[in-house]
Amino acid sequence: MALRDWPIQQKLTAMLVLISGLVLLLTTAAFAGYQYWSLRQRTIDALSLRARIIAANSTASLAFANEADARELLSALRVDPHMVAAVLYDKRGHVFAAYPANVAGDAVPAAPGADGYRFEHGLLMGFQPVEEAGSQRLGTLYLASDLKAIYDTFRLSGIIGLAVLAVALLAAYLLSRMLQGTISQPLLALAETAKAVSTRQDYSVRAPELGADELGVLTDAFNQMLGRIEDQNRALRESKEGLEQRVAERTGELEERNEALRHNSAQLLAANTELDAFAYSVSHDLRAPLRSIDGFSQVLLEDYAAQLGEAGQDSLRRVRAATQRMGILIDDLLKLARVTRAEIRAEPVDLSDLARDIAAELQRATPERLVEFAIAPHLKAQGDPRLLRVVLDNLLRNSWKYTAKQARPRIEFGSVEENGGRAFMVRDNGAGFDMKYADKLFGVFQRLHSAAEFEGTGIGLATVRRIINRHGGRIWAEGAVDQGATFYFTL
Repeated sequence: MALRDWPIQQKLTAMLVLISGLVLLLTTAAFAGYQYWSLRQRTIDALSLRARIIAANSTASLAFANEADARELLSALRVDPHMVAAVLYDKRGHVFAAYPANVAGDAVPAAPGADGYRFEHGLLMGFQPVEEAGSQRLGTLYLASDLKAIYDTFRLSGIIGLAVLAVALLAAYLLSRMLQGTISQPLLALAETAKAVSTRQDYSVRAPELGADELGVLTDAFNQMLGRIEDQNRALRESKEGLEQRVAERTGELEERNEALRHNSAQLLAANTELDAFAYSVSHDLRAPLRSIDGFSQVLLEDYAAQLGEAGQDSLRRVRAATQRMGILIDDLLKLARVTRAEIRAEPVDLSDLARDIAAELQRATPERLVEFAIAPHLKAQGDPRLLRVVLDNLLRNSWKYTAKQARPRIEFGSVEENGGRAFMVRDNGAGFDMKYADKLFGVFQRLHSAAEFEGTGIGLATVRRIINRHGGRIWAEGAVDQGATFYFTL
């Protein structure tokens, strides 16, 4: 298991033991280093003291060349089991006496070296001058001692240090096991409380406070958070119950309104049926009397013009004009009714092609008028081709009609950006209108100019608005008197 996945109790125990062990290890290493250095110094001091004593006692032997006394003096070193060799050189540097008598090899230099003590070849070697009281040098004393005493003492100190380290680590482990609970218990209590809250969704539980330290502050903050969540849940439950009640009430109201709508729809369907019947009656029953009035008026004008006189003829001509205008009005009303009832068949439509066809029809019908058409190419939309042709036909014919008094009439069909979408437009430089009457443009039988100025029934724009509404779009207009008008529509 990775260290980060250990339980917090094991982490705390391991942390405390590792820290204690590292401190003890560093302390032991420092003590061992000092002990080793101290042993070496004491060994040097002991050997130096012994060399000075022997050198002081050897002056007479060297002065009188008494080798036997010198050998006897050196043989006293046999009581020291660590002494490897002892050599007394005369003033010429020759071996005067040695211990043991047969000593040889690396332990005995052929000639005395520099005065002083040093560690070489696993031995402590020292050269001590032998001098008389008058500072006359009689020779040199060489002593060599092994380091077994240092190693034995150092080994014993190491064993004692390891034993102390083991005991200290055991004590640190036991203490950490006892003391880590002061940190781990509050955290474990928090973890258990959080688990209980997450598993049972019970926000009424609280973590026990085990102290007033930072963990106690954390526990208190955690309990306060649980209290706020519990209050919020209670408020949510109450809101939910109230919302469910309101939804039930609204559902009942909606059902009642839906029932009323169904009833109204049935009534509207019946009214539409009656309207269809009325339109049929208008188109058939009223047309026959109108045709009779128009026909007999024409007969009177043709056969009895002389008897009628000028005033009678003028009256009959007015009667004929009125009947013809009423026939046109009936046709427009039927068109409006058909637009309302017609089923929408949505498909791609090239509005630019429709506009060009309508412009060509207008120019063929009145070739003497020179009107400039500016039709943007490739303007396409999704809608009913037949109804959209009615829209463009009405708008372009309106522009054709209201530019009749312009010296250089111009009609434009294009598109503009509108609220992140596209709006189509028909613009002219004709008679225009006053914007304060803009809300009357799309009403049935609403006209802003007299019939004497411009012909029409006032139904065309109402028909256009109904078609645009059925396509989910909207239509509006902008203009000014004698400065033309622009009609915008979206689909």
